[in-house]
Amino acid sequence: MRGTFLHFLSLLLFKQKSKHIGAVLISVIVIFLLSSVLFLSASLQHTLMETLERKSDFTVTRIEAGEPAKTPVAWVEKIMDIQGVDSVSPRIYGRYFFAPRENAFLVVGVDFFDDAGSRALKELIDGLDMKAFLSEESMLVGQGVKHFLEAHYFKDYFTFKTPKGTFKKVKIYQVLPKQTNLIANDMVIMPIDLAREIFGIGEDEVTDITFNVPNDAEWDNIIAKLHLLFYDVRVTDKREIAKAYENLYNYKGGLFLILYLVTIITFVLILYQRYAMVYSSERKEIGILRAVGWSIRDVLKLKFFENIVIVLVSFILGVAAAYCYVFLCDAPLLSRIFLGGANLPNHVTFTPVIPVGVLGSIFLFYAVPFLAAVLIPVWKIAVTPPKEAML
Repeated sequence: MRGTFLHFLSLLLFKQKSKHIGAVLISVIVIFLLSSVLFLSASLQHTLMETLERKSDFTVTRIEAGEPAKTPVAWVEKIMDIQGVDSVSPRIYGRYFFAPRENAFLVVGVDFFDDAGSRALKELIDGLDMKAFLSEESMLVGQGVKHFLEAHYFKDYFTFKTPKGTFKKVKIYQVLPKQTNLIANDMVIMPIDLAREIFGIGEDEVTDITFNVPNDAEWDNIIAKLHLLFYDVRVTDKREIAKAYENLYNYKGGLFLILYLVTIITFVLILYQRYAMVYSSERKEIGILRAVGWSIRDVLKLKFFENIVIVLVSFILGVAAAYCYVFLCDAPLLSRIFLGGANLPNHVTFTPVIPVGVLGSIFLFYAVPFLAAVLIPVWKIAVTPPKEAML
């Protein structure tokens, strides 16, 4: 009986291959689009959260009239005196606008001899020949900054304009690795004193101060102490940044909604197609099977295995195509929707991250409606008398 069942199943698959190929093509496109977006989103979130884990726990900025102001360096010692605080580090951090094209570089000024900096920044400058780098006024630039400067004929040096109206010529010492493009594409890293001069900040001032609190349970207590210590302060912790990332993806969620609507509409068409086919060409076939002794269970089993083959083939092809598109081809076009292109163009290599739950969700969203569209009409025909079904 099993051999007869498998033989009949293979005959059905090959006999109606044109119909099955059409269903597979539509399904592969739907699964490819949905998988590409979910893979890209999962990879970006994984990379950003991983980077966030290596950043300092807190950032302190002075506030005047509700706007960020220059922070006194004297605050560093006061923050260090708070019990539970670790790795306190001053920082110059801001955007330098390239006026002719309205593009901007993210300038980060750090003390290269300060061990209290964030792990993320230390990884960016790992292996740097500090003696050669500091022998003249130099900077490290991201891939996007390098391409932008070369397009404007700045090959080895770039001239910054300071708030005092003077010009500062800085050497492009090294380009940051492409693997860091997600966070460092438009970044410029330089010594903190050089950044002070470019932004016109005094020696006793910085833009903000970063520090860590190893004990997570003390975070809220530390924030309260800082607000008691400084009346004009804004304290930002990694939880707020993580929430901002989440809100960003909710903003990008409009794309998910569009793809979801496309998926639903496509599935409705597939459901209608399968439903109509059962009541036209396959109705007599089911009646004949019932007439020669097949039970309702046997008929449902045959149709289930016939269509589960289509489901599995479509799912594997769609997911494989999405994997190649996102993680091997770096998701052209789609990546620009997530990364944006308002400032400097960014070319990111995505880390392969495929949560099992995402694959399961994709499979269920595709398989359940598809199988239901076949088995429900088949069951309705199978329960009718064979003679009536063949009319």
